[in-house]
Amino acid sequence: MEKILVSGCLMGQRVRYDGRDKLRDDELLNRWRAEGRLVSCCPEVGGGLPVPRRPAEITGAGGGPAVLDGTARVLTDTGEDVTDAFLLGAHRALETARQANARLAVLKESSPSCGSTRIYDGAFTGHLSPGTGVTTALLERHGIRVFSETALSEAAAYLHRLETAHPTP
Repeated sequence: MEKILVSGCLMGQRVRYDGRDKLRDDELLNRWRAEGRLVSCCPEVGGGLPVPRRPAEITGAGGGPAVLDGTARVLTDTGEDVTDAFLLGAHRALETARQANARLAVLKESSPSCGSTRIYDGAFTGHLSPGTGVTTALLERHGIRVFSETALSEAAAYLHRLETAHPTP
């Protein structure tokens, strides 16, 4: 059975920067949970950041891939550089996915770690721009397909393709 890496906040864990969760009560997620497919993680907590914590955004062009390449940083709204914690958390999420043999992930959109199509623009103004978070970029570089919580039907279709074309042992 294929495992799915999922953001802890989507599972109801209070791990977000503001100490809240983003519980997603969705038929597909609930079914996958009941089937024992979901492997939960929070890259930011995994990287050693506390709950609650200051909000952080990627600064510099290029989003998560640029952070991985060392050309962009992750800063809090007070200017603290938390890039190392985001990188550590991304690597720990990758290790969690590998240990579970997960080939896909459902991660929280807009997060500087987990965003898969858009992230905050780095100016702390609430504006979103196209891009991916640090963890998403690392997972994708290692062949793990990432979907947002708003693209669960696409994730389900990809899961079906994985299980019919290349089943996991």
